Amino acid sequence: MKKTIITVVGKDTVGIIAGVCSYLAENNVNILDISQTIVQEYFNMMMIVDCNKASKPINELSDDLDKLGEKIGVSIKMQHEDIFNSMHRI
Repeated sequence: MKKTIITVVGKDTVGIIAGVCSYLAENNVNILDISQTIVQEYFNMMMIVDCNKASKPINELSDDLDKLGEKIGVSIKMQHEDIFNSMHRI
């Protein structure tokens, strides 16, 4: 299974979750787990997704999500699970 971690951070606005989830569904990316919080007016979401059956390679999905983030006013980052774990190891 190709698990990747997606993080979304920015000012809270209507449609952030819908935009990200719609893009993932259109590209056959399965959401395994999702957590989101809003602290004052700041939105934060973390998703674990399975890209095994994705219609695009991970680097292209990541680039598309980055562009989507710019469009909706948030930062969206996608990293392979192994890279994410290595970067956040204490």
